[in-house]
Amino acid sequence: MSAGRLNRRIQFRRGTMVSDGFGTRLEWNAAQPEADNHGTPVWAEKADISDGERWRAGEVGAQITTRFKVRYSPFTAGITPKDRIAFDGLTYNIHGIKEPPGTRRQWIELTASARNDQ
Repeated sequence: MSAGRLNRRIQFRRGTMVSDGFGTRLEWNAAQPEADNHGTPVWAEKADISDGERWRAGEVGAQITTRFKVRYSPFTAGITPKDRIAFDGLTYNIHGIKEPPGTRRQWIELTASARNDQ
């Protein structure tokens, strides 16, 4: 893959672990999502791999699944499925992280989904 295909800037977001007396949970800042920004934006290739609508409790929900490819770095190697991706007004939940075959420590692929009906 050439670097010219990295034509989108994505922002990683990381929640805060909070103890509530019963255990810890991951908390996100809904009022100011930018407060959860983790690191600086990185260049990525974006490929939508599926979309769909689902009916639940009488409401239609639309979801898109996307694969983002970023350069491997110590920072991107530290991204986990607990993190999120902010891009183009949507917040994506990360479901999968892998190094594509034959690209050891060159690229990282992140599979993520977002609701695009909100």
